[in-house]
Amino acid sequence: MTACVRVYRDGRLASEDDVLADVSEHLEATDSLVWIDLVDPSREQLASLAEELDLHELAVEDALKASQRPKLDVYESHAFIATRALTLDLNTGALAETEIHAFTDTRWMVTVRSSDAGDVIDEISRRVSKASRLTSNGASFLLYTVLDSVVDGYVELAQVFDDYYDEISEGLFEERPIAHDKQRQWFEMRRSLVRFHRVTTAMREVVSSLRRRDRRFVPDDMEPYYQDVYDHLVRVIESADATRELGATIVETNISLRDYRQNQIMKRVTSWAAIVAVPTLITGFYGMNVPYPGFAEGWGVWVSVALMAGLSAWLYLQFKSRDWL
Repeated sequence: MTACVRVYRDGRLASEDDVLADVSEHLEATDSLVWIDLVDPSREQLASLAEELDLHELAVEDALKASQRPKLDVYESHAFIATRALTLDLNTGALAETEIHAFTDTRWMVTVRSSDAGDVIDEISRRVSKASRLTSNGASFLLYTVLDSVVDGYVELAQVFDDYYDEISEGLFEERPIAHDKQRQWFEMRRSLVRFHRVTTAMREVVSSLRRRDRRFVPDDMEPYYQDVYDHLVRVIESADATRELGATIVETNISLRDYRQNQIMKRVTSWAAIVAVPTLITGFYGMNVPYPGFAEGWGVWVSVALMAGLSAWLYLQFKSRDWL
């Protein structure tokens, strides 16, 4: 496990180290705000910190488990928030999920994450530094930066999905069929979009619950900031809904176009087969070793050629007029 303990006082970063034993000492100062960032902690390490900060055992258990859906649990002395940062691999269509769990009180916040979330945490740290004056609002500001950074990733991802399906829809009416690898990517992107919608919907409930359930975690001064995060989530979900509908329409249209193309091919093949059958029938008849009108006569050859050419041309014109060729 690696740890980082940041202490803020008077709107600035007062200290930054990795000594968890000093957390209680930092909190003794009434003007201090403490952010503890834990990377892949063990059960024993988190339990030791939980005893010091009086973290609920159920929240500690959830923080140690993977695959926690975004949620908010409010306990007597603190709140536990589970979030998920998302990234998309456009080459494969796979959606990568990184969990970030947060324990928060009015004067401290503990984030528990894997090393994969380093970029998100660095972004959060930069945002806190740029708007350090808001640290006077306590841990609600730190929690806001976590939620806002995660949701900003959702906004970018929603645009990626939107651009992808716009590109797919533009190439839908090309004559060339979709390549196999593209079909696989298409399928993975649809799965990722469904998962994206589920995560963002759950996150909306988390932010909504924070704003209305217990006001001690979101003071009045921070309400506009949480409202902004909520608005972003609403727009992301609306975009995801519209993109899902577009994706379903593209699938239905692709199936219809595929059936149409197959029908066109079958009509062309059938038409040419009928045209070829005419000379085959005539030459097959005249090829029999039996007497027939024009047998062993020059005019018989010309009659058979005329019949083949005339009937084939007539069939061709008939099929062409019906747009079968």
